[in-house]
Amino acid sequence: MATNIEEKASQSKRNNKGFSLSISQRILVGFAILIFFFMFNATFSLITLRNSATITKTSYNVVNPSLEEIRDFKLMVTQSRMYTISWINSRTSEEDKDSLRKIHNDYPEFKDNLMQLQTKWENKQLARTLDLVFADFEKLQKIQKEEIMNKIVEFDDYEDLMTSTIAREIVENQIFPLYKDIITKLEQIAQQKKKETEASQKKLLTSIQQQQVITIVLAILSVMVGLIAYFITRRNIVDPIKYINNVFVKLGTGELPSEQNYPFKNDEIGEMADSADKLVTGLRETSRFAENIGKGNYQASFKPLSSNDVLGNALLEMRDNLAKVAEEDRRRNWSTTGLALFGELVGKKATDLKNLSDLIISNLVKYVEANQGGLFIVEDVDEHNNDEPFMSLASCYAWDSKKYLEQKVYRGDGLTGQAWQEGSTIRLTEIPHDYVMITSGLGESNPSSLLIVPLKLNEEVFGVVELASFNVFEDYEVKFVENIAESIASAIASVKTTERTNRLLDESTMMTEQMKSQEEEMRQNMEELQATQESTEKAQYEAREVNELLELTNLVIKTDTRFFITSANELTEAKLHYEAAELKGMAIEHVFESYDKVEYAKARLAKGHKYSEFMYLNTKSEDRVMVKVNAAAIRNEKGKVQHYLFLLNDISGINAEIV
Repeated sequence: MATNIEEKASQSKRNNKGFSLSISQRILVGFAILIFFFMFNATFSLITLRNSATITKTSYNVVNPSLEEIRDFKLMVTQSRMYTISWINSRTSEEDKDSLRKIHNDYPEFKDNLMQLQTKWENKQLARTLDLVFADFEKLQKIQKEEIMNKIVEFDDYEDLMTSTIAREIVENQIFPLYKDIITKLEQIAQQKKKETEASQKKLLTSIQQQQVITIVLAILSVMVGLIAYFITRRNIVDPIKYINNVFVKLGTGELPSEQNYPFKNDEIGEMADSADKLVTGLRETSRFAENIGKGNYQASFKPLSSNDVLGNALLEMRDNLAKVAEEDRRRNWSTTGLALFGELVGKKATDLKNLSDLIISNLVKYVEANQGGLFIVEDVDEHNNDEPFMSLASCYAWDSKKYLEQKVYRGDGLTGQAWQEGSTIRLTEIPHDYVMITSGLGESNPSSLLIVPLKLNEEVFGVVELASFNVFEDYEVKFVENIAESIASAIASVKTTERTNRLLDESTMMTEQMKSQEEEMRQNMEELQATQESTEKAQYEAREVNELLELTNLVIKTDTRFFITSANELTEAKLHYEAAELKGMAIEHVFESYDKVEYAKARLAKGHKYSEFMYLNTKSEDRVMVKVNAAAIRNEKGKVQHYLFLLNDISGINAEIV
């Protein structure tokens, strides 16, 4: 799948060979053009604003103040002329005289201010004209001061006709010409400054108008460039993105788009298209893989898009987990079914050890799919004779039993005896060549795996089961065999107890019949009764011994016809931890844990059947004691049920009792 995606990407790139700008480069070029226009506009605007600021600053700081000072200068010259005439013609005009003196006093400061502005004038000719004005005005002030202000001071000076006449001639011949010349020059300077002011304003207005025109032109060009960029962007970016967006919209709704050969350029859009194609193809393969998993095909192969493919790796992990869960369920169901099967075998079909052994080993070998199997059972020995315990082969399946035909397996003897001695499972995958062979009509071969499991119940070993197979036993198979080993051991113990109990019952029945025969003979012949009195007493003694033996080895409980306990032996009181008074009158179902089994037993007994089953006692100390229950109805000579008798055999301690 990854190879197909790469081939499609390579083909797409081959179809778009040639020079082509990337999207980022196109955007960069477009923005560069716009930035150029904006920078040009900003630069021109900055220059215009700077020129306007310079013009405005010059007009505000130089031209206008200079024009104002020229006007003030004209006013000062005019006032100086007026106050001079007033000085000559009016004797009492002290105010005008003071004003003239003030003009003479203020002139130096006024001159300094005007000269500071003069230094900033660009028209040097005009500045020189102002210097001539200063020289003429100072000459005029000198004439005023020397010829008028200093000579016409007292009242008598006004009365002196010569002095007055000379003063008037000075005014007419010297002061008035200087005044006119100064005023003319100042008018020229003022007129020139007005022209400069008008030129500055005109220049400022022209600059602003140029700025407006250039701004409008640049705005139009910017709009045109923007429209061109829009159409180019729409053709090369927006339309392809719409197509790709349509693909992802379908993916968002769970639909896989069909394959289409859209003509993308070799740029970022093309890369996006390649990525979208890879995604669609990958999702299509992922969908097929998910369908296989949903159908239970956990062997389906799948290759993620990359090591970072979250969905693909998650599906692989889910497949592995589901396969693991399915395998665990299969093993669990296999174990559960096997436990139920063997529970039924050992619980209902066990009549004697031989039959039980054949059923167990044949079904076990078939169920675990082994090739051979053997069941060894610990034989009962007489401890009083110091006989050593041993095992013998009770049953086998496809096993060469000749080597065990007359052979006893003792504790620690070989692998089988070692498993018995240690009480633990032995599992081998490297089998000795001469240990066991699996044979058929075509030949023989060593097994690949050997499993030896002890049959333990309450830490007591009742036998060993041995399995051989060409396949290696899995852990769950070993665990299964170990689980049913306890049930097999319990069944073996139960069968042994049942055989022993039946044997004791047969002996008791035989002795009872003998006693009846003897009593009949005693009724028929009193003399023979007298003669055989000693033998009869002996037989009665043996019968009592048998009953006492039953009392000592079994839990004996008697109930009335309503299944309320009427009596129980001491062993029953000890096992249940109840006093005799507590047991008397107790319902029989309170003695056992399983209420359903007791109800079933009562129904069986009420119908006249016998009952036999394994149960756990409901002891006062809450100890779990497993017993084999045998129950029957006791009838009188008329066949009417007098009471019910329950014989309970404690399986946990059966070995010691058997020995």
